Amino acid sequence: MLDHVFTDAIGALRDALENALLERQAFEERFQVDVLLGDVSWETSYGIPGEGSPPRVQADITLDWPTWSQTAYRSWYIDEPPDEPPEVLVEVALRVQRLAQRPDPDQVLAVLPESTPLTATEALVRSGHTIEQVFAGDEPGGGEFAIEVSYEGSIPLDERTLADGSVLDDQFGGIGGWVASTLVRLGDLSFEFLPPEESNDP
Repeated sequence: MLDHVFTDAIGALRDALENALLERQAFEERFQVDVLLGDVSWETSYGIPGEGSPPRVQADITLDWPTWSQTAYRSWYIDEPPDEPPEVLVEVALRVQRLAQRPDPDQVLAVLPESTPLTATEALVRSGHTIEQVFAGDEPGGGEFAIEVSYEGSIPLDERTLADGSVLDDQFGGIGGWVASTLVRLGDLSFEFLPPEESNDP
C-alpha cells in the first residue's frame, strides 16, 4: 500500500465503518485521480447488513485530496513548512432508496441534525437534499424514489498527524458509530419500501 497520509485517512475511515458493523457495498468503491487537475478522491458506500441489494438506507462517503493539499504535504515532507496545513475534504451522503412513493423531506430531515462532530477537530455541516425518481413503464407518478441528504466538511492535518498517520484513527473514530445509528433511524421511518433486486447467484 502507498505510504501517504491520504491512504492513512482511507484506512482509518474504513476501520471506523467496519468496526460499527456496517456492510461495504463492494462494487461501489472507487479510487480516482483527475489527470488534468491532480485531485485525488476515494468513494465508498456502506449499508446495514442484511438489507439486500441495494439496501434501503445507505451512506455514500467521499474523501478528497485536492492538489493544493498535495503541494502543502510535499512542502512539509521536504522540511519546508507550508503556508497552510493540508486538508482532507469529507462528504457523507445519507440515502434512503427503494421507496414506493415520493418521500416527505421534512420527515427525513427531522431525524438528521444540522451538523455533527464526526471528527476530533471539525464538524460536518448538512447541506441540501435531493429527491430522485426512476420511472418504470408508462404510468405517471410511478416508479422508484430516493432521497439523499449530504454533510460536508474538512479535516486539517497538523504536524502531529502528518508525522504519524495513526492519529487519524482518533479523528475518524466517531464517524462509524454516527453513520450506523443514523442509518438505523432513517430505516425506521414509516416509508413503504420496494423489495430488493433478486440475486442472480445460483
